[in-house]
Amino acid sequence: GTASRETDKLALDLIKLRPELKLINVVVSEAGASVYSASEFASRELPDMDVSLRGAVSIARRLQDPLAELVKIDPKSIGVGQYQHDVGQTQLARSLDAVVEDCVNAVGVDVNTASAPLLARVSGLNSTVAQNIVNFRDQQGRFPTRQALLEVPRLGKKAFEQAAGFLRIMGGDNPLDASTVHPESYPLVKRILADIKQDIKGVIGNSALLKSLNPAAYVSEQFGLPTISDILKELEKPGRDPRPEFTTAHFREGVEQISDLKPDMILEGVVTNVAAFGAFVDIGVHQDGLVHISALADTFVKDPHAVVKAGQIVKVKVLEIDAVRRRIALTMRLTDAAVKPTREPRQQTNKTSSPKPRPTPQPAAPGAMASAFAKLKN
Repeated sequence: GTASRETDKLALDLIKLRPELKLINVVVSEAGASVYSASEFASRELPDMDVSLRGAVSIARRLQDPLAELVKIDPKSIGVGQYQHDVGQTQLARSLDAVVEDCVNAVGVDVNTASAPLLARVSGLNSTVAQNIVNFRDQQGRFPTRQALLEVPRLGKKAFEQAAGFLRIMGGDNPLDASTVHPESYPLVKRILADIKQDIKGVIGNSALLKSLNPAAYVSEQFGLPTISDILKELEKPGRDPRPEFTTAHFREGVEQISDLKPDMILEGVVTNVAAFGAFVDIGVHQDGLVHISALADTFVKDPHAVVKAGQIVKVKVLEIDAVRRRIALTMRLTDAAVKPTREPRQQTNKTSSPKPRPTPQPAAPGAMASAFAKLKN
């Protein structure tokens, strides 16, 4: 919003004053921060802090690790699309929970730093067991190994087997505990180490050595070729984060309101929502612009989701601006020309003759932007 741009401008001014600090400014979404700040978990986590400050802390922590912070909020509260209220809420909640769980399991969780809401999203764990892990950690100190988790109350062997591969022990007694290698596969790793006469520290990260091994030589009834290949790849880069490198959009300086926009401007923005007819992009003027499906790429696009996704940073060109209705038409085809406003030619009249009656003007055909927004209303 406007306050965000004002704060962004303040940060840029401070960066100019202290260039030696090499600071960068980042705009972080505040969606759902107020929900977190008023939640029971926030009151337990930050009991002595004002509600507004809790929201600020949540926004700051999103920059450090967005996944670890956003799991504390109901996914529906952060906005998942303009049609989220038009579908069955029970089915929506179930689908969103499954997506969040998949994301958490794909990234992995550091047991010694994770919050209870984050641990509760790990496959095999629930909110009660997750809170027991945090309580045990607070009382006994950090977990040195994955096996130490079996001492946590109500964390049985079956739950451990299901969750262990997604739980990380960074800097623990066993380097394998920081990887995605499941404890059930540790005997296989020991067999490989004995075969090549190396210790685990000499193998982890040694790509040349690991690539020289033949996975087929270690196939057994318990471990198939795909499993062995995955283990060797994991040992090359143990505990690697599958998430892409952090990037942020840089809004153009001086463009803060819709009145600052000009046709043919090329701007950087962030995709905020993807619909069947196109994508909405935040370009820093409080009002998102629309990239129609026909302007997403130089080739035919059947589904906008195949081209862009929410949170993606894109470059767009301003095609048309309707300040009265606060509509902005954008294109990702940077060679497209902006829509030129059309004017009717003036009719010249003879001073001595009486002016001819003008024909009743016919309504103009709607432009591309009007058609797109008409679909949005429907």
